[in-house]
Formats: sequence, C-alpha cells, structure tokens
Amino acid sequence: LASMIPNSGSAYTYTYASIGEFFAWIIGWDLILEYLIGAASVAVSWGQYLEYFLNKASNGAITFDPNVSKAPIEWVEETSSFAMTGSSFNVPAFMIVIVLTIILASGVKLSAYVVNVLVVVKVIVVIMFIFGGAKYANGANLQPFSPYGGDGIFRGTVTVFFAYIGFDAVSTTSQEAANPQRDIPIGIIGSLTICTVLYISVCLVLSSLLPYTEIPVDASVPASLLKAGGPEWLTVILALGGLAGLTSVMMVSMIGQPRIFRAMAHDGLFPKAIAYIHPKTKVPVTTTLICGALTAVASGILPIEVLANLTSIGTLLAFLLSALAVIILRIREPERERPFKMPFGKIGGFFWPIATIAMIFLLFIKGQTSATGERVGIWLAIGLVFYFSFGFWWSKHRHPEKWPSDELPNGAAETTEVVSEKEVA
Repeated sequence: LASMIPNSGSAYTYTYASIGEFFAWIIGWDLILEYLIGAASVAVSWGQYLEYFLNKASNGAITFDPNVSKAPIEWVEETSSFAMTGSSFNVPAFMIVIVLTIILASGVKLSAYVVNVLVVVKVIVVIMFIFGGAKYANGANLQPFSPYGGDGIFRGTVTVFFAYIGFDAVSTTSQEAANPQRDIPIGIIGSLTICTVLYISVCLVLSSLLPYTEIPVDASVPASLLKAGGPEWLTVILALGGLAGLTSVMMVSMIGQPRIFRAMAHDGLFPKAIAYIHPKTKVPVTTTLICGALTAVASGILPIEVLANLTSIGTLLAFLLSALAVIILRIREPERERPFKMPFGKIGGFFWPIATIAMIFLLFIKGQTSATGERVGIWLAIGLVFYFSFGFWWSKHRHPEKWPSDELPNGAAETTEVVSEKEVA
C-alpha cells in the first residue's frame, strides 16, 4: 500500500482511498491515539532507564524522588480501577518528549540523522546483551514455557503489539522519500526482519536469566542481568543503550503522528491551519508541536500499563483496516500498478490480508481486556463528535465548493523535505 499510494497518512490514507472518508476518519483518529500514547508509554520507560543508568553510573549517589519521577495514578487490575500513587508528575518522561519535539520541529533531515545514530547504538547494545547475557542464561528458567497458557500468550501478544508501530510509521514518510516505490518497501521489510530477529533473541535471553516471577519491572534488561550475576559495568552500558533505543522509538512515533494529523487537515477534516508546513524546515510544525505537547502531558500523568494497552489496540485496528484496504483495492482496481508484488501473485494478494484480518480478530477476542476496549470506545466517541461537528462539513471530498484549490492554506505545495531510502530505513 505504501508503494502504491505514496502519500503521508499511513493507514488513514489507504482507508480513504479504498473504503471512504468515514472509516478513514475513524482510523485516522485512532492513529492519533496510537502514536500519541505509544510515544508516551516509551517515555515512561525511558525515565526508568535514565534513573537506573544514573544510579549505577554514580555508584548509587543519584536517585530520583518518586514524587517527580512516577505517574500520579496507577491501574489496579484486581479492582479494575485507578488509584492514586502519591506522586505528583513524571518529570523525566515529560522532559524527554519536550526535547524530542524541539528536534523534530527542526527538520526531517536532522531528525533522521539523530535517529540513525541512536539506532546504531541500540543495535550494538542489543547484540551485546544477547551474547553477554547468554553466559548467565539458565534453560530451567524457561519452564513452564507458557505459565498462563494460551490466554496468556494472546494477552502478552496484544500488550507488546505496539512494538510494530514503527513499521507503520515508516509508511507515513512516503511523501518525503526520494523514491517511495522502492525506498518504503525496503525500509519496512528490512527493519521488520532485523527487529523481529533481535526482539525474539532478547526475549529468549531475558526469560532465561531469571524465573519469570523475579524479572524486575523497571529497566528489566540491565536489572535482570545484574540480578542473575552479570557484571555491573555491562548493565550500565545496557542501560545507556536502552536510553538510545527508547529515544529512537519515541522519535519514530513522534515523526509519524503529526503527518497523519496533517494529512487529515489537508483533506479538510481538521482546521486548515493545522496543515501548515514551515517554509524552512519543511515539516508540519503545527501538528508536531500539538502532538508533542499532548504526548508530554500523557507521559507525565499516566502509568505505562494503561498507555501500552491503549497503543496496542490502536495498532491492531490500523493493521486490520490496512489489510481490508488491500482486499478492496484488489477488487475495485485489479489493473492498477502495484510496485511491490506479494508472494504467490493474485492468490497471495487475497490470502495474506485475509489471514492478517483473521489473526487480528483472534487477538481482539482472546487478548483484549474490557477496560481497554472501553477507553478506546470513549476516544472514538469523542472523535465522532468532532467529525460530525466539523470534519463532515468541511471535508474537501464532500464540500469542494468551500475550497478554492487543493493547495495548503499557507500556499505551500504538497512537497516536504526529501529523505533518502537509508534515512527512511
């Protein structure tokens, strides 16, 4: 889809082109939540790694005051309700989001350079953990392999599914790639393959270090290795690499979110001032600042458990509608040029998206909690109110007479800063 429809907007754009505006609004509104909450959840984890790194690097001299490093509320699973933690605000999570928002507003090329450096550091440290941690692994800790059975596997899959948000974020940069028909598939497939291998390897080693009930929740990778008898100097490096990795993840999420926001504004579903592109940096600066502010506030007040679950259900819904878009476009426009060819030709063009839809429905049924579903339902209800009070009446598709041209309100054309396939990947 990204190579066939090379526009910013990701699943929103694909849904608009295949199913129509109403469903496109639903997925676009959902994607805003997905990216916002996804970046916020990673920011919370980033604060945990920062505290661990500074504490170990200073031999315990530096510790964070829980009053300013923890969320003021927490989710209690047993009672299915929120409770106050006694903390005031998560300052480290809030500050890292503000810093990254400033960097992202400075331009795509600077952002891509920073992400590339962080990714190199992250991959090196991940490989260090895989090989360094394997020395302290104990196969007995993998038993029982599935302590919570099939339901536990589904629940865990839904919880961590937001790790795949980065591959969706790559497609949001289609309009800024030099050769999207070639660059975007390379970026998505290449990063998906590498990340999957590394992700499984890290999980296997981490689960082998300690019994699953003893794995620390905060900064789990370096803390688990230290608890298993690993050298402290290595855990300090791992914590530093964790900071780099989490920072790159936040940046990818925060790059994608404003572009979806802007794509919706360009279609008339949000006020057209939101679609403003800065003449020098060539980035959607208004949406970048708005999304950065919302993400910073969310990371400062919400616990990571709630944030992660909200992000995952949003990611699942985006992938569901993207798969449905593939099928609909196959039926409506069978002769349309498709730069990326699916395995097994036309049969594969239907089989793979249908299989994807079936697996996503299974995850929705088996792995999602009612509380998370209710929160997403409330978010979607708010979105529908906004759509029928504004977007429905100002949509370029429904009311072209209200728009003198298809250009942005500041006069900027649909061009944004071009990045190469290496920067996209």
